[in-house]
Amino acid sequence: MSIFDFLSGQFIDVIHWTDDTRDTMVWRFERHGHEIKYGAKLTVREGQAAVFVHEGQLADVFTPGLYMLETNNMPIMTTLQHWDHGFQSPFKSEIYFVNTTRFSDLKWGTKNPIILRDPEFGPTRVRAFGTYTVKVSDPSRFMSEIVGTDGEFTMDEISFQIRNIIVQEFSRVLATSGIPVLDMAANTGDLGKLVAERISETVTAYGLIIPELYIENISLPPAVEAAMDKRTSMGVVGDLNRYTQFQAAEALGNAESGAGNAMATGMGAGLGMAMGGQMGAAGPWGPRPAPVAPPPPPPVEKVWHIAENGATKGPFSKASLGRMVADGALSRDTHVWTQGQDGWIKAGEVAELAQLFTVMPPPPPPGV
Repeated sequence: MSIFDFLSGQFIDVIHWTDDTRDTMVWRFERHGHEIKYGAKLTVREGQAAVFVHEGQLADVFTPGLYMLETNNMPIMTTLQHWDHGFQSPFKSEIYFVNTTRFSDLKWGTKNPIILRDPEFGPTRVRAFGTYTVKVSDPSRFMSEIVGTDGEFTMDEISFQIRNIIVQEFSRVLATSGIPVLDMAANTGDLGKLVAERISETVTAYGLIIPELYIENISLPPAVEAAMDKRTSMGVVGDLNRYTQFQAAEALGNAESGAGNAMATGMGAGLGMAMGGQMGAAGPWGPRPAPVAPPPPPPVEKVWHIAENGATKGPFSKASLGRMVADGALSRDTHVWTQGQDGWIKAGEVAELAQLFTVMPPPPPPGV
């Protein structure tokens, strides 16, 4: 050590820290031999706290302000040193400046998908990511639990642990929330607040708080998202037949105007015809005639049975019965039956067969 450095250490009595970084959380004030002059001035700026560590023990904590390092300003240090009276000689202590401002725009995200049971899709995997802010709320606890004797502690050294805590609590909250996947985007604000509340107890033990936590996105696996896109597309298309007719007409229109090549046009028209079935318009020549429907099958001819002398005969067609009437083998009083008829009925009383007897006069009444 040079004589200049020694003299500088004896006469410099202003202790302060100006942070020129964006990620330093704790910075140790360096002094040769850790000797602090009695009556030195300590400047603690807004967004800072100064922690004195004496012989490995946390002593006084100074909030923003200007202090004269004397016995009346350092009660804990005075007790540790057993100073009953004022002292004039330098004392040895380590001074750590703690950044108490918010560290913002910190990233978090799920490495592996979170499995949950969705009421609409069933078992589903989701991923999520977002940002959060962190702030030192208790400098002495943060020093004892996290920093230790690190002379320059940055946010990167603890961000990994905080991300793990966030992801763990987020997984629990999401799995037990019962919110459908399709409604999660509308509830990210409430989910973020709930996760921040859940992790507050854990990070408070480190002397930290999480003032803000944001969920920027909750996503499904690519295969599920593709299926949802198809489902949405079908809802937008609406009437598939009209859509395919439009696609085919557009492809033919492009072919007439010279847009596109023949192969693309043929594929578009063929796909439209295959999906849409029969279309009303096939090209610039007007509507094609509708195909003629085949005739219906001929009706089944009704047949009849005849009852004579306790026996049945048949079945006979109506034409056969007409010949039997002409031959005298069938009379009006002959009982007949056909399918669907309720019991045996005289032939002359059946409307369909009564006309067979008009070609022959009825028998004369008795006594004439």
